[in-house]
Amino acid sequence: MNHRAVLLALLSAALFGASTPAAKALLGSMQPAMLAGLLYCGAGAGVAILRHLIRRMFGNQGVSETPLRPQDFRWLAGAVLAGGIAGPILLMLGLARTEAATASLLLTLEGAATALLAWFAFHENVNRRVMLGMACLMAGAAILAWSGAPTFSSLTGPALIIGACVAWGLDNNLTRKISLSDPLQIVEIKGLVAGPVNLALGFWLGGSLPGPGAVVAAALVGFIGYGVSLVLFVRALRDLGTARTGAYYSAAPFLGAVVAVIVLREPVTAQLAITGALMAFGVFLHLTEKHRHLHEHQPVEHAHPHMHDEHHRHAHAASDPPGEPHTHSHRHEWMRHEHAHMPDMHHTHRHQ
Repeated sequence: MNHRAVLLALLSAALFGASTPAAKALLGSMQPAMLAGLLYCGAGAGVAILRHLIRRMFGNQGVSETPLRPQDFRWLAGAVLAGGIAGPILLMLGLARTEAATASLLLTLEGAATALLAWFAFHENVNRRVMLGMACLMAGAAILAWSGAPTFSSLTGPALIIGACVAWGLDNNLTRKISLSDPLQIVEIKGLVAGPVNLALGFWLGGSLPGPGAVVAAALVGFIGYGVSLVLFVRALRDLGTARTGAYYSAAPFLGAVVAVIVLREPVTAQLAITGALMAFGVFLHLTEKHRHLHEHQPVEHAHPHMHDEHHRHAHAASDPPGEPHTHSHRHEWMRHEHAHMPDMHHTHRHQ
């Protein structure tokens, strides 16, 4: 188990969860689609500035990330279309036709959609322990979202919200395809495309921009809760795979509720305690997972930050950077061996 990647996934969830109370406070001053647009714009613009500052301060020193390659943009375009455009539009249309309690419960399906697509469409490995852990995390999220019996006066609204969850699940799986590339560049492009699209949707729905103070506040919340959070999420995808990273991300509502208890002095309820116990057990099952078998690595050439471990035994040219970890284009030859591993970007093999 790569505990550093788990920490990144949980920190990503914590930042996103903490942004929820802040976004809730901002909703009183603007229409939801306008807020979504400002959050995405804040994420894209903030990460773009951060990326520029890092490049100016450190240049090519240290470990540099690999920029997106031309062949990566098809996956990025799919992720932006699914998660940045289709998802928010489906959600807005669904919310207009669905009771709030029902919508909250349905939105917990994003983690399940991410995992099911990872397992059945993208062939990521799964076992009973991981499935049970995922079920505990999803059950905790559903309990936390429960605010009354769901009603289904119309199936159209719930179907649209489920469609939004599937779109975000597809976004997560497509983003994993390019997770070896620079996470800052990925998030910058995602935010700067999705933000204006959501603003346009907000204007189309009759919204208007709030005052300058609210705009700045929304941009800052977006930068931290969406931008920095998504950068950490992409980094975790490299080492954990989509389903497991998505499972840890399901803890975001609980972590957001904990922040609300601490900062907003909201009461600790039995609902929150049960959620915490379920999510803690789910995380424990994932942390103690052991997956070991004989497997093959197919030849591949790519570039990403790495150290010379058992998967990186390659020759270096004089122009390759010294020291470790470092980044340069390198080739993996065919290999067959057995060791404990996760479905990271070097272990995407099929399972019997």
